[in-house]
Amino acid sequence: MLLKDVAYQEIKSKILEEHYEAGQFLSERTLIDELGMSKTPIKNALVRLESEGFVTVSSKQGIIVNDISIERINDIYNLRIALETFNCQELYHRITDEQLKELEQNVQATKEAAKTKDVTLFATLDHEFHLAISQFVANKEITRVLLNYQDHLRRITLRHLKKDPGRVEKFYSEHVEVLDALKTGDIKCVELMKKHLLDSKMMYFQ
Repeated sequence: MLLKDVAYQEIKSKILEEHYEAGQFLSERTLIDELGMSKTPIKNALVRLESEGFVTVSSKQGIIVNDISIERINDIYNLRIALETFNCQELYHRITDEQLKELEQNVQATKEAAKTKDVTLFATLDHEFHLAISQFVANKEITRVLLNYQDHLRRITLRHLKKDPGRVEKFYSEHVEVLDALKTGDIKCVELMKKHLLDSKMMYFQ
């Protein structure tokens, strides 16, 4: 991996996990010291991060970590509800044993992350659960949309869980409910997924 890509991934991870918080001012010198890299890969990484909306680079103010607007978070949730309930509608009657096994493994790992309140790991597993369902449906356009939003989704989920780590238990139990409905070929999984995402949205804005 090129140094500029390493710098991009490391800075982005710190933003997603809010080690660099929204509204925080950074300097190139700080990033050079923290990442142990020269100026060039840092600058290249910042150009990419700015194009994706994670930072704003100003010659006067330095580097500003951007937040996600309330409006955008609301729009992302509404988009997820539409796409992911459709995924369940498409999948519940044709999911394979192999696909169920993959979801079961994810849910088991999620259970362990919930026990230890490892919110960073939990957020990753949460995203993988939802993405796996989309990939099983094999609608490439829906999967592409979810992949395009994956960094923002992870940031939203992490913010959720850091605000109240106890929410991992609720999210975990709702994943179990969706999985159980898929196991029995029950169309109820559609409403369970909708409720899961609506509840998550409501809790976020509390």
